[in-house]
Amino acid sequence: MAEQYFSAEPASQDVRRTLRVTLRGREAEVEVSNGVFCASRLDLGTSVLLKHAPEPPESGAFLDLGCGWGPIALSLAFAAPEADVWAVDVNERALELTGVNAERNGCGNVRTARTDMDGRVVDGRQMEDDLAFDLIWSNPPIRIGKEALHTLLMAWLPRLAPGGAAYLVVQKNLGADSLTGWLTEALGAGFSVGKMASSKGFRIIEVLREG
Repeated sequence: MAEQYFSAEPASQDVRRTLRVTLRGREAEVEVSNGVFCASRLDLGTSVLLKHAPEPPESGAFLDLGCGWGPIALSLAFAAPEADVWAVDVNERALELTGVNAERNGCGNVRTARTDMDGRVVDGRQMEDDLAFDLIWSNPPIRIGKEALHTLLMAWLPRLAPGGAAYLVVQKNLGADSLTGWLTEALGAGFSVGKMASSKGFRIIEVLREG
Protein backbone atom coordinates (compact mmCIF):
# COMPACT_ATOMS: atom_id res chain seq x y z
CA MET A 1 0.00 0.00 0.00
CA ALA A 2 2.86 2.40 0.78
CA GLU A 3 4.10 2.24 -2.80
CA GLN A 4 0.60 2.94 -4.10
CA TYR A 5 -0.26 5.95 -1.99
CA PHE A 6 3.06 7.58 -2.91
CA SER A 7 2.24 7.05 -6.59
CA ALA A 8 0.64 9.65 -8.81
CA GLU A 9 -1.69 7.02 -10.26
CA PRO A 10 -2.38 4.14 -7.83
CA ALA A 11 -2.45 0.70 -9.46
CA SER A 12 -4.99 -0.73 -7.02
CA GLN A 13 -8.66 -0.94 -7.91
CA ASP A 14 -10.61 2.19 -6.99
CA VAL A 15 -13.22 0.77 -4.63
CA ARG A 16 -15.06 3.56 -2.81
CA ARG A 17 -16.32 3.19 0.74
CA THR A 18 -18.15 5.62 2.98
CA LEU A 19 -17.00 6.49 6.50
CA ARG A 20 -18.44 8.68 9.21
CA VAL A 21 -15.69 10.50 11.07
CA THR A 22 -15.42 13.18 13.74
CA LEU A 23 -13.05 16.02 12.85
CA ARG A 24 -12.37 18.42 15.74
CA GLY A 25 -15.91 17.93 17.00
CA ARG A 26 -17.58 18.08 13.58
CA GLU A 27 -19.25 15.02 12.06
CA ALA A 28 -18.42 14.32 8.44
CA GLU A 29 -19.36 11.66 5.92
CA VAL A 30 -16.49 10.91 3.57
CA GLU A 31 -15.50 8.62 0.73
CA VAL A 32 -12.26 6.63 0.94
CA SER A 33 -10.63 4.18 -1.43
CA ASN A 34 -7.68 1.87 -1.98
CA GLY A 35 -4.29 3.32 -2.84
CA VAL A 36 -4.79 6.37 -0.60
CA PHE A 37 -3.20 6.89 2.80
CA CYS A 38 -5.22 5.35 5.66
CA ALA A 39 -7.99 4.17 3.36
CA SER A 40 -10.17 2.56 6.03
CA ARG A 41 -10.13 4.99 8.97
CA LEU A 42 -8.92 8.30 10.36
CA ASP A 43 -5.19 7.85 10.96
CA LEU A 44 -4.02 8.05 14.59
CA GLY A 45 -1.37 10.65 13.81
CA THR A 46 -3.90 12.83 12.04
CA SER A 47 -6.24 12.46 15.03
CA VAL A 48 -3.45 13.65 17.34
CA LEU A 49 -2.79 16.67 15.13
CA LEU A 50 -6.47 17.58 14.95
CA LYS A 51 -6.81 17.30 18.71
CA HIS A 52 -3.81 19.41 19.69
CA ALA A 53 -3.26 21.99 16.94
CA PRO A 54 -4.36 25.51 17.93
CA GLU A 55 -7.52 27.02 16.52
CA PRO A 56 -6.86 28.36 13.01
CA PRO A 57 -7.23 32.05 12.17
CA GLU A 58 -10.62 33.07 10.80
CA SER A 59 -9.22 33.71 7.32
CA GLY A 60 -6.09 33.46 5.21
CA ALA A 61 -4.40 30.94 2.95
CA PHE A 62 -4.05 27.49 4.56
CA LEU A 63 -2.28 24.36 3.35
CA ASP A 64 -2.86 20.65 3.98
CA LEU A 65 0.43 19.09 2.84
CA GLY A 66 -0.11 15.45 1.83
CA CYS A 67 -3.88 15.53 2.07
CA GLY A 68 -4.86 11.89 1.48
CA TRP A 69 -8.65 11.76 1.38
CA GLY A 70 -8.85 15.14 3.07
CA PRO A 71 -9.44 15.00 6.85
CA ILE A 72 -7.06 17.86 7.61
CA ALA A 73 -8.33 20.04 4.77
CA LEU A 74 -11.93 19.45 5.86
CA SER A 75 -11.07 20.30 9.46
CA LEU A 76 -9.46 23.57 8.40
CA ALA A 77 -12.42 24.39 6.16
CA PHE A 78 -14.92 23.69 8.93
CA ALA A 79 -12.99 25.89 11.36
CA ALA A 80 -12.42 28.79 8.97
CA PRO A 81 -15.07 29.05 6.23
CA GLU A 82 -13.58 32.35 5.05
CA ALA A 83 -10.11 30.87 4.48
CA ASP A 84 -8.73 29.49 1.24
CA VAL A 85 -7.72 25.91 2.06
CA TRP A 86 -5.31 24.25 -0.35
CA ALA A 87 -4.92 20.47 -0.27
CA VAL A 88 -1.87 19.07 -2.08
CA ASP A 89 -0.73 15.51 -2.76
CA VAL A 90 1.15 13.49 -5.39
CA ASN A 91 -1.76 11.05 -5.61
CA GLU A 92 -4.49 11.87 -8.15
CA ARG A 93 -6.99 9.58 -6.44
CA ALA A 94 -6.37 11.29 -3.10
CA LEU A 95 -7.02 14.69 -4.63
CA GLU A 96 -10.21 13.48 -6.29
CA LEU A 97 -11.45 12.08 -2.98
CA THR A 98 -10.58 15.31 -1.17
CA GLY A 99 -12.60 17.27 -3.72
CA VAL A 100 -15.55 14.89 -3.43
CA ASN A 101 -15.43 15.00 0.37
CA ALA A 102 -15.21 18.79 0.45
CA GLU A 103 -18.27 19.08 -1.80
CA ARG A 104 -20.17 16.44 0.18
CA ASN A 105 -19.58 18.34 3.42
CA GLY A 106 -20.27 21.83 2.10
CA CYS A 107 -16.66 22.99 2.15
CA GLY A 108 -16.59 25.21 -0.91
CA ASN A 109 -13.33 26.84 0.22
CA VAL A 110 -11.17 23.75 -0.39
CA ARG A 111 -8.98 23.66 -3.51
CA THR A 112 -6.65 20.91 -4.63
CA ALA A 113 -3.27 20.87 -6.38
CA ARG A 114 -1.17 17.92 -7.52
CA THR A 115 2.56 17.94 -6.85
CA ASP A 116 5.51 15.78 -7.79
CA MET A 117 7.57 13.98 -5.15
CA ASP A 118 9.77 17.05 -4.68
CA GLY A 119 6.78 19.22 -3.85
CA ARG A 120 6.63 21.08 -7.16
CA VAL A 121 3.09 21.84 -8.29
CA VAL A 122 2.32 20.07 -11.56
CA ASP A 123 -1.43 20.68 -11.70
CA GLY A 124 -2.35 23.57 -9.47
CA ARG A 125 -4.97 25.27 -11.58
CA GLN A 126 -5.12 28.63 -9.81
CA MET A 127 -2.33 28.26 -7.23
CA GLU A 128 0.13 31.11 -7.69
CA ASP A 129 3.82 30.25 -7.58
CA ASP A 130 4.45 32.87 -4.92
CA LEU A 131 1.40 32.12 -2.78
CA ALA A 132 2.35 32.33 0.91
CA PHE A 133 0.47 30.38 3.56
CA ASP A 134 -0.70 31.69 6.90
CA LEU A 135 -1.09 28.16 8.24
CA ILE A 136 0.21 24.72 7.27
CA TRP A 137 -1.02 21.50 8.84
CA SER A 138 0.48 18.18 7.80
CA ASN A 139 0.82 14.52 8.62
CA PRO A 140 3.86 14.28 6.33
CA PRO A 141 4.77 11.07 4.48
CA ILE A 142 7.69 10.01 6.69
CA ARG A 143 8.06 6.64 4.96
CA ILE A 144 9.13 8.15 1.64
CA GLY A 145 12.60 8.39 3.19
CA LYS A 146 14.60 11.11 4.90
CA GLU A 147 16.04 12.78 1.81
CA ALA A 148 12.71 12.90 -0.03
CA LEU A 149 10.93 14.12 3.09
CA HIS A 150 13.45 16.91 3.61
CA THR A 151 13.06 18.00 -0.01
CA LEU A 152 9.27 18.03 0.31
CA LEU A 153 9.24 20.02 3.55
CA MET A 154 11.70 22.59 2.24
CA ALA A 155 9.51 23.09 -0.83
CA TRP A 156 6.62 24.25 1.38
CA LEU A 157 7.67 25.44 4.85
CA PRO A 158 9.61 28.44 3.48
CA ARG A 159 6.30 29.52 1.92
CA LEU A 160 4.92 30.39 5.34
CA ALA A 161 3.84 34.03 5.40
CA PRO A 162 5.41 36.35 7.99
CA GLY A 163 3.70 35.53 11.26
CA GLY A 164 2.53 32.19 9.86
CA ALA A 165 2.65 28.82 11.61
CA ALA A 166 2.99 25.18 10.62
CA TYR A 167 2.08 22.09 12.64
CA LEU A 168 3.48 18.70 11.64
CA VAL A 169 2.61 15.42 13.35
CA VAL A 170 5.40 12.84 13.33
CA GLN A 171 5.73 9.54 15.15
CA LYS A 172 8.40 9.72 17.84
CA ASN A 173 10.02 6.41 16.85
CA LEU A 174 10.17 7.51 13.20
CA GLY A 175 12.45 10.44 13.96
CA ALA A 176 10.30 13.32 15.20
CA ASP A 177 13.00 14.72 17.47
CA SER A 178 15.77 14.51 14.88
CA LEU A 179 13.47 16.13 12.31
CA THR A 180 12.87 19.02 14.71
CA GLY A 181 16.60 19.59 14.96
CA TRP A 182 17.08 19.33 11.22
CA LEU A 183 14.29 21.83 10.50
CA THR A 184 15.81 24.32 12.93
CA GLU A 185 19.07 24.24 10.98
CA ALA A 186 17.55 24.01 7.50
CA LEU A 187 15.06 26.86 7.90
CA GLY A 188 17.54 29.10 9.67
CA ALA A 189 17.04 32.68 10.77
CA GLY A 190 13.51 34.00 10.80
CA PHE A 191 11.98 30.69 11.87
CA SER A 192 11.58 28.98 15.22
CA VAL A 193 11.00 25.23 15.52
CA GLY A 194 9.97 23.28 18.61
CA LYS A 195 7.84 20.54 20.09
CA MET A 196 4.31 21.79 20.62
CA ALA A 197 2.73 18.62 22.07
CA SER A 198 3.21 14.87 22.53
CA SER A 199 0.50 12.21 22.55
CA LYS A 200 0.16 8.49 21.81
CA GLY A 201 3.71 8.16 20.55
CA PHE A 202 3.53 11.21 18.30
CA ARG A 203 5.10 14.64 18.44
CA ILE A 204 3.55 17.79 17.03
CA ILE A 205 6.29 20.01 15.64
CA GLU A 206 5.53 23.72 15.56
CA VAL A 207 7.23 25.96 12.99
CA LEU A 208 6.74 29.71 13.39
CA ARG A 209 7.88 32.39 10.96
CA GLU A 210 8.71 35.77 12.40
CA GLY A 211 6.30 38.54 11.53
